[in-house]
Amino acid sequence: MLTALSELNDRVDGFEAGADDYLGKPFATAEFVARVRALCRRRTATMPAMLRLGDIELDSARREVRRAGVLNMLTPKEFAVLEQLLSRSPAAVSRADLREHCWDEQADPMSNVVDVVVTQLRRKLGRPEVIHTVRGFGYRAA
Repeated sequence: MLTALSELNDRVDGFEAGADDYLGKPFATAEFVARVRALCRRRTATMPAMLRLGDIELDSARREVRRAGVLNMLTPKEFAVLEQLLSRSPAAVSRADLREHCWDEQADPMSNVVDVVVTQLRRKLGRPEVIHTVRGFGYRAA
């Protein structure tokens, strides 16, 4: 989002609404270009419209996730993390890769935000678990 609204609440609302990035006016051109490049790097690989793993179906076009046919309401970040994990399954995905593809470059690499989102995803998706921890590295969907 590129907007004149730049207060903390405005930025949070923008991300909650599904924005991948948020830049308030006035802005530096160099920062704008860097953010666009970062966003373009995220979209380099084309993913299929429908990803499946067991009884989980992720519809990228509709931004919907179903487990055993039941619709799961996910936040934009939860959806992005699950999409990354399913698209690379059964390979493990590092926390750094998840941060790079699901958050902007200003995300604190020392925060546990990835772990928190994965915990929320596990809770929402229920049993049996499909997201497994790869100790010291990241996560795998299997």
